[in-house]
Amino acid sequence: MSIGRGKAGKTRPCPHCKTTILASASVCPQCQHHLRFDPKVIVQRRVQPTFTALRVEGDIRHPESAPAWEYSVIVSIRNERGEEVARQVVGVGALEANEGRTVTVSVEVFETDR
Repeated sequence: MSIGRGKAGKTRPCPHCKTTILASASVCPQCQHHLRFDPKVIVQRRVQPTFTALRVEGDIRHPESAPAWEYSVIVSIRNERGEEVARQVVGVGALEANEGRTVTVSVEVFETDR
């Protein structure tokens, strides 16, 4: 992703959904709205990550004969010293008998032009 408008990692709110996004984003990763037209770079290419550094997927399934479960999906980011720099609850809910959920967490990496 070409940033060209400041230093790498600068953020701003999406004007549509108000999620904090990278200032360099042409498309919001949350609501998928286009944010600007960039004549130097094809927009479709800009929404594709350079690579996915991490992808974890897991299933939870409620057994038939147990009381309802409540759950919270939490994402935490730590720096190299182990200090938590961000923590976000990304979803909550409940599971009744025989219900299930699949949770996927991924870290998409974008190259920057410095």
